[in-house]
Amino acid sequence: MSKLVKNDQWVWVVVQDPGGNEQFLGQHDTEKDVSFIPTFLEKEEAEKGLELLPREKGRKYEIQAILFEDLSDRAAENGFMLFVLNGSGEVLDRIET
Repeated sequence: MSKLVKNDQWVWVVVQDPGGNEQFLGQHDTEKDVSFIPTFLEKEEAEKGLELLPREKGRKYEIQAILFEDLSDRAAENGFMLFVLNGSGEVLDRIET
């Protein structure tokens, strides 16, 4: 459970290959050996944060809104945590799903 985000709140994520074989852009923290989905509270923060995230060349990326509860469920199904980030890449909250 997050102190910053409520289940019925819209959050922003990066979607890889939108419109095709789309999936959330996940990341892996090698130091802590955890996989996570970067999650942002505002679209503008997500746009800034996208520039800091490692991405694969040749792929298309798009910022999209999703209900936090839906994102949390999907992350849990695939073994991902959610990291709430600001536009500078600072982790505001780590959420186990």
